[in-house]
Amino acid sequence: MKYALLIPFLLICARDTKGQDNRLHPSSSRAPVSYHDFGAKGDGKTDDLDAIAAAHEFANLHGLPVKADDKATYYIGGKARTVVVRTDTDFGKANFIIDDTEVQDRDGAIFTVSSTLQPFKLPTVTTLKRDQKKIGVPLPGPCLITVTNSHIKQYIRFGLNQNNGSSQTDIFVADKNGNVDMNAPIIWDFDQITDITARPIDEKPLKITGGRFTTIANNAESKYTYYNRNIAVRRSNVTIEGLEHRVTGEGDHGAPYGGFINIGECAYVTVKNTILTGHLTYNTVGAAGKPVSMGTYDLSANRALNVSFINCSQTNDINDTKYWGILGSNFCKNLLYDRCTLSRFDAHQGVANATIRNSTLGHMGINAIGSGKLLIENSTIRGRSVVNLRPDYGSTWQGELVIRNCVFIPANGKPINASIISGSNSGQHDFGYVCYMPERITIENLRIDDSGHPEKYEGPSIFANFNPEMKDSTYREQFPYVKTKEVTLKNVTTASGKPVRVSDNLFQFKEVKVNEGK
Repeated sequence: MKYALLIPFLLICARDTKGQDNRLHPSSSRAPVSYHDFGAKGDGKTDDLDAIAAAHEFANLHGLPVKADDKATYYIGGKARTVVVRTDTDFGKANFIIDDTEVQDRDGAIFTVSSTLQPFKLPTVTTLKRDQKKIGVPLPGPCLITVTNSHIKQYIRFGLNQNNGSSQTDIFVADKNGNVDMNAPIIWDFDQITDITARPIDEKPLKITGGRFTTIANNAESKYTYYNRNIAVRRSNVTIEGLEHRVTGEGDHGAPYGGFINIGECAYVTVKNTILTGHLTYNTVGAAGKPVSMGTYDLSANRALNVSFINCSQTNDINDTKYWGILGSNFCKNLLYDRCTLSRFDAHQGVANATIRNSTLGHMGINAIGSGKLLIENSTIRGRSVVNLRPDYGSTWQGELVIRNCVFIPANGKPINASIISGSNSGQHDFGYVCYMPERITIENLRIDDSGHPEKYEGPSIFANFNPEMKDSTYREQFPYVKTKEVTLKNVTTASGKPVRVSDNLFQFKEVKVNEGK
């Protein structure tokens, strides 16, 4: 136990780093710090949280990596304490049991990956415009900028989970000269700013590898009291690789989860070669006073840029409807699925630019609202549509949709009337922004396996019936829904042999120009 004599001193002084380095740093090497050197038992029974936290405090203080014992099983009980991770960490083949049956703080992360660089305000920036290229202030280096105008509400949700919306917000990266990275541009006009925060981006990458985590699920009342006993990534330039997360102990009720890997307020994060688990879906009474299924996640991204999920899969059947879709996200830009087999991709309160490629999506498919380019290629979609533009946020996509070299198996082969693009907008609800259908839609080399279609099936449609009440020109939209201008179809084939139709609602889409190529 090479660090054992330092433990008492560390526990008192680890957070006071000034002037400590010469006294505490081992002179021998930069060997990885071990949990066992700080008292972890790794027997699967003793609560090792304090020892794990102490090991990381020491590693953070001296810039040392951390390595778990491959043969250990670390038990983490319900104590309210978060382990701060600021150095490379190799969980290896070690097992971690996270027991959520009796938790002191359901909001407290188990591990938070954080930066030593402190956020700061930019009070001289008082307005911003969409697609603005420069913010007009110098920065110490590249920063993630988060801006808010609390006087404007957007994403005013409609339906069973209705709400009064979220304050107008945007995130973007600017370099030391204040130049905005136009790969993730500013997407809103801010006539007023109530908060603008810059978070410096770490130049050095941080890597988290391995780990076999098992959550013993909570058995709390089924209501919107989210559990966030997770790995929270709050630092930019992070890779998580080779992690596995499983869930046991789910019963007939429980509170939902906010994502075991929870990514927020950061940029350039990659999760790869990782195995996750969908959570059982529980019901509660929603804001409209009616029963509603609660979203519960193993992956979550909020206010994050350039987040990639590569070669990720899940332990349970992606088509099993007992389990909720695995990803939820809000206020993100440049999200990527590549070589993933997961039950769902989802962007709630908007994503700017998203790509799904070389992937298979299960029963909850692709759900999105947002802007920019939504690209789906070389993928198999087993949801009820290829893309569902979320009705609770206005089914809006301000930009372009491209579906290329894909296979669509509607409802995983169940008999339904298939639509490539689904959504709903009555034009009677104010979502806090103008709602758009994709201006241009390109569908190329799409194979629709609708062999299991119902009787009286007329063939798949490009658009679902977005507004059954809009039957003729007498219908008036209080908040007009901007329709698609042009659809290009090229080599779209069906197993049923029936041609692709525009929609059941031909009036609503009468002005859409459809170009059909070979």
